Amino acid sequence: MTDAVQYFQNRLAVETDPSDVYAAQRAGERFVLVDVRGDEAWAQGRISGAVHMPYRQIAERAPLELDRGTPVVVYCWSPGCNAGQKGALAFAQLGYSVKEMIGGYEYWVREGQPFENDGGPCERVFDPTVMVVRH
Repeated sequence: MTDAVQYFQNRLAVETDPSDVYAAQRAGERFVLVDVRGDEAWAQGRISGAVHMPYRQIAERAPLELDRGTPVVVYCWSPGCNAGQKGALAFAQLGYSVKEMIGGYEYWVREGQPFENDGGPCERVFDPTVMVVRH
């Protein structure tokens, strides 16, 4: 196996993206989507159906709240935020099967996937710079 093949296999084993997560949700796949951002970010907006567990609280809360046998997908703000990696590391250290959703909340929203805030569901946005918009 070449170094490149091994590298990309390793990345795909621990990363996913908003489109694949949304497709997995719609297909009824079993996993927990975890928002690892802070309280203010969560209140401002989050992925519909996500669980809120800031990355600094994972070591304490996850064993009490999440089944270790259920795969976890974590996300933070965007590619410019490393809280997703911090959260994924914390789950991995606890023995969870975990993936980071690259692109984070930003790309989830930009791709038009369902999101909400403390006021309820938000209007979906379809950004043609990150996806093909079908009319």
